[in-house]
Amino acid sequence: MEKIIKLLGDSFFQILLPGLQVTIPLTLISFCIGLLIALITAVIRIANVKVLSQIARFYVWVIRGTPLLVQLFIIFYGLPKLGLLLDAFPAAIVAFSLNVGAYTSETMRAAITAVPRGQIEAGYTVGMSYLQILRRIVLPQAFRIAFPPLFNELISLTKDTSLAASITLSEMFRAAQKIAARTMEPFVLYCEVAFVYLIICTVLTRIQVYGEKKLSSYEKRD
Repeated sequence: MEKIIKLLGDSFFQILLPGLQVTIPLTLISFCIGLLIALITAVIRIANVKVLSQIARFYVWVIRGTPLLVQLFIIFYGLPKLGLLLDAFPAAIVAFSLNVGAYTSETMRAAITAVPRGQIEAGYTVGMSYLQILRRIVLPQAFRIAFPPLFNELISLTKDTSLAASITLSEMFRAAQKIAARTMEPFVLYCEVAFVYLIICTVLTRIQVYGEKKLSSYEKRD
């Protein structure tokens, strides 16, 4: 028992450090890029520009219909065959961003279409352009509507980053794998890394609850 406790104590910061240096930055960067992709994709689909809309639909169909792990492998191991070589970290960002973009584009599309049509028509009446209406009227309300599912996607992405270990990225799960291989204590180490993920996701959940309360108070004022 003392050996296990010592192992947990010695390995905790060896697992947490890659989480702070790799897992969290990977999550935040991928989510921000993915959210931008989602917004562009949603606007294109709502505007129904013929060729662009078909491309957006195809992108969403492909990404949502294939496993994230396969997407990671195609980008990291497959693209070099076509002459495009990416390091593990940027390859993971590309894969996670595209995945988040496809899934959250549906969330954003639903949120944008939920904004009353009358408000958009009122914007045109006072002389606003389409982009001004999006920026000043539609998107602030759409993000308020989409906040809970978007934050759920962020929490899911935090856990999905563990898949980056499969392309040799030294994030938390990869660090736990290396320590487990050296100490021959996989059960203890994998339970410990699961606990670290649980802590991070719990913090994010608390932030989500706080954000939803804030948004709810703004809606009551409105």
